[in-house]
Amino acid sequence: MKLLTCPVNGTRPLSEFTYGGELRPQPAADCSDKEWADYVHNRNGAPGLKQEWWYHGPSGTWFIAERNTLTDQVIRTYLKGQEGSK
Repeated sequence: MKLLTCPVNGTRPLSEFTYGGELRPQPAADCSDKEWADYVHNRNGAPGLKQEWWYHGPSGTWFIAERNTLTDQVIRTYLKGQEGSK
């Protein structure tokens, strides 16, 4: 069974989680249509270390996982705003 660690509820089965996409900085509110379209439609699909949004359904918790998409190894998970904590 594959497991993922929720920073609030601890290690749980992956079936309790939903992938929310890669964490990327949103463009400014006054960006051009081209910049917004690029943000919405284009992703960097190269394998490597990524910061991703994950959602733990039973607790309603959104959090960030640092995951190597080449090896599928999760380095750490944390709540937004706790980036510097280890």
